[in-house]
Amino acid sequence: MPRTNPFDIVPPAGLGRSRVVRAFRSFEYSDTTLDAQASDSPTLKHQMLPNRLRILSGFFIVLIAVLIGRGVWLQLIRGASMRSAAEGNRLRVITTTAPRGILYDRNGVPLVENVAEFTFGVVPADVPRNSEERSARFQHYQNLSGIPAQDFATAYANAPETSTEVAAVLEHVSYDAAMKLRIRLQDEPAAQVVATPRRHYLAGTAFSQVLGYTGKISQQEWKDLNATPQREYRKNEVIGKTGLEAQYEKELRGTSAKASVEVNAQRREQKVITTEVAVAGQNLVTTLDAGLQDVLATSAVAMVRQLHTTGAAVVAIDPRDGGVLAFVSVPTYDSNDFVAGLTTEKYQGLVDDPRRPLYFRPLSGEYPSGSTIKPIIATAALNEGVITQQTTVLSTGGIKIDKWFFPDWKAGGHGVTNVYKAIADSVNTFFYTIGGGTDTFEGLGIDRMTQYARTFGLGAPTGIDLPGERGGFLPSKAWKEQAKNEPWYIGDTYHFAIGQGDLLVTPLQMALATATLANGGILYKPHVAKTFQIGDGTEAKNVEATVVREHVASAEAVQIVRDAMREAVINGSARRLQTLGIPTAGKTGTAQFGNAGKTHAWFVGFAPFDNPTIAIAVMVEAGGEGHAAALPIAEAGFKFWLQKSQKTP
Repeated sequence: MPRTNPFDIVPPAGLGRSRVVRAFRSFEYSDTTLDAQASDSPTLKHQMLPNRLRILSGFFIVLIAVLIGRGVWLQLIRGASMRSAAEGNRLRVITTTAPRGILYDRNGVPLVENVAEFTFGVVPADVPRNSEERSARFQHYQNLSGIPAQDFATAYANAPETSTEVAAVLEHVSYDAAMKLRIRLQDEPAAQVVATPRRHYLAGTAFSQVLGYTGKISQQEWKDLNATPQREYRKNEVIGKTGLEAQYEKELRGTSAKASVEVNAQRREQKVITTEVAVAGQNLVTTLDAGLQDVLATSAVAMVRQLHTTGAAVVAIDPRDGGVLAFVSVPTYDSNDFVAGLTTEKYQGLVDDPRRPLYFRPLSGEYPSGSTIKPIIATAALNEGVITQQTTVLSTGGIKIDKWFFPDWKAGGHGVTNVYKAIADSVNTFFYTIGGGTDTFEGLGIDRMTQYARTFGLGAPTGIDLPGERGGFLPSKAWKEQAKNEPWYIGDTYHFAIGQGDLLVTPLQMALATATLANGGILYKPHVAKTFQIGDGTEAKNVEATVVREHVASAEAVQIVRDAMREAVINGSARRLQTLGIPTAGKTGTAQFGNAGKTHAWFVGFAPFDNPTIAIAVMVEAGGEGHAAALPIAEAGFKFWLQKSQKTP
C-alpha cells in the first residue's frame, strides 16, 4: 500500500491547497524549534549549563572559604581578645580611692584632714560611638543638668574612649548639687556622680610651703609614676604636688579599693563578683611644732609688713637629732586654693607677684650670709691653729691693701679684739686677718675656708626630705677665672671671710650649721618626717636621726665659738635676748646685695645655752640690720619654745 503524503489531505471546503501547505510548514518550523530545545543537542549542553554551574559552584566555594577563614580568625587568632572584650562588656572594675594618710605635728596635732567632695562626669565607654548620637546624648545631658554640651564633649575627648572611669565634667561639686544631678540623670548610666576624698589643710597658710598641696595627676606625672613597679596610678587620680605631700606620695597614697561588678546591656550594675578592700595611706607624724610655726610666721609677717620688704625665711632645728621644728616662708599661699582649683587669673597673679609667694625661701632661697658665717670661720681658724682664744687683732677701722680699703662697720674700729669680742661685736678686721691674712699674719686662705664651710654643710644640698632644695654656692679661684675671666684677688678672700662677695647660702644651711655648733660639733642630716603610722595608730616606721659628720672640729674649738656666741647675747649685738631669762647664744648678720646699698638682715642662735633644744636661723630680705629686723623674730620663737619646755618636761 503506497505511503500517504500528509499533504494529500483533502482540504476543507473553501480552503485552497496552497494555504494548507503554508499552514503546515509554519507548524513544522515551530515544532522543530521546540523539539530542538528539549533534545540532547551537544551545542546547548556545553555552552549553557556548564557555564552556569561553574559560576554557581565558584560562588559557593568562595563563600564557604570566607566563612571558614572568618571562623578561624575569630576563634583561633582573635578568640582570646574577643572573649576578653565580651567579658569586659559584662564585667566592670570599679575603683574607689583610698583615704590619704594624715599629716600631724610632733605633738599629734592634725595639720590636714580628708573631706568628701563630688565629681560629675561621663563614662567614655558608655557613650555612643556614633558622633551624631553622641552629640545628641550630650545635648540631652545639657537639658537635664544645665551644663553646656561642649563640656561633656571636652571631657570625653580628653579620655580614652574605652575608659570605664569617670571623665570629670564638673569638679568640687557640693553635696546638694551632686544629689540633684544624680536624681536628674538617674536614667543615664554614662553620666555619673562619684564621691572622692579631698584634702583640706587645717593649719593655715603658715604651713603651706612645707606641707605642699595635692592636685590632679598630669599626663607626664602619670607616665613617670606608673614607670615605678606596682604603682597603678589612674588618669583621674589626685597626687601630692609639692612639699611633704609630694615627698612622701608613696606612703601617704594608700591602696584603692577595687570591685569587679557584673553589668547588664544598659550598663547597670547587677551584682558584685569580687572585691578588694581599700588600705588607707600611712599617717605621717612630722618633727614640726604647730605652735612654734605659727609664732614665727606671725612675727615674720609682721616684720615684713612693718619694713615694707619683699619677704623672710625662718628655720628652727632640734640640735639633738636634726629634726626641723619650724619652716616659715613669707609671703606664702593657701594650699586649699590649689586643692579647690585655682582660676587661671588667680594662679597667674601668684606667678606674677613680685614678692614671689610660691618661692620656698628657707629651702630654695640663696643669699649672701653676711656675718653669720663668722662662727664657722672662727672654728676653722681655731681648729687649724691659725689662732687661739688669746690671739688678738687691732681693729682701727679696717684694712688697706694697696689702693683698696676693706672697712669695719664701726668707724675708728673696735680696738684690740680677740675671738670672743670679734664674734660678739662682729669685727670685720679680725676676720679679714684670720681669713685672708696680712703681711705679718698668715690666714686660712680661701681653700681652707671653703673646706670648713663644706664641713658645716654649706655649698651643697643638705639632703632634707623635701623637694626643691638648692645648694648655695662656694666660690673658688678656678671658678672665678672660668666664669668671670678674672684672677682671684685678696679682696675676694676677705669678702668670703665676712660672708660677702659671691658666697651664697640657704637659711636651712645656716640653721643646720648653727645646730651643729649648738650640739658640740655633730652635723645631722635635717629631716621633717618623724614617724609613719598605719590607720590604727600603730607605728609602721620611725625615721632615725642620720649623722653626716661626727666632729666638724675639735671639741675645744667648738666650745670657744659657742662661748663667743654667748658673749654676743651678754655684751654684743644680740643683747636683746637677755630678756628671755634663760641663757641663749647668737650671732647677727647684715649682708649686702645688689648695687643699691641694701642689706639682708640675718640672725642665727640657739637655746638653752647649756643644753640646746632649738637652733634658729632668720633672714629678712632687704631688712636692714640683723639686730633690728631678724633678731626680734628669733626672740619670739625662743620665748615660745622655752616657755613650752618649762611646762612640758
